[in-house]
Amino acid sequence: MEQPWFRPFVWIDYRLAILFTVIIPLILLIWAFVQKVDSIQRLLTIYWRVSSLLAITIYLMIGGFGVSFISGLMARILIPVSLWFWVDLNDEIEYQSSGLLKLAFTSWRWAITVYCILGTIAFAPFLGCAFSANAFKTPDCQVWLQAPLMFKEYFHANSKPAFLGFLAIISLVIYVVYLSYFILIKLGKRGRSASQQ
Repeated sequence: MEQPWFRPFVWIDYRLAILFTVIIPLILLIWAFVQKVDSIQRLLTIYWRVSSLLAITIYLMIGGFGVSFISGLMARILIPVSLWFWVDLNDEIEYQSSGLLKLAFTSWRWAITVYCILGTIAFAPFLGCAFSANAFKTPDCQVWLQAPLMFKEYFHANSKPAFLGFLAIISLVIYVVYLSYFILIKLGKRGRSASQQ
């Protein structure tokens, strides 16, 4: 099977995703916890809840589910929204005294926002992979599954892709139910404030 011309860019995207969506926010969360910066801690906690959709997407791809292309696109949209939506947290961070943590967090927040916007634009043409079994089998769609399958070989070598995919479907259902509850009920009660947990 001939590899698509954009395969190297897909792999670059996965490497950038590990850096921007896992490593840096994990360092920032630990740093904010050590320095007891509550506003950054809370915003990063919200970020981790939302970005868990990326992990679900990886496991959906391992299971060979086309819906992974929808969840992947939604994750790229929801992440920047979750980082900028909360008025009270944005104000707290803005009025916080300048320091290295604030600079690092602000830089990362802008960087991941740009990364997600560009990623959404680049990933959107592949949304058709979710709606057609024939399209899903093409090299253009299958190239997105290569990194998740390599991840499976490293961390779940003894697990069957169908089982991991089943767990991902259950996780996706829970995620959608919780997100729907949050949007339809909790958001209406507290608006754009994250201070009421």
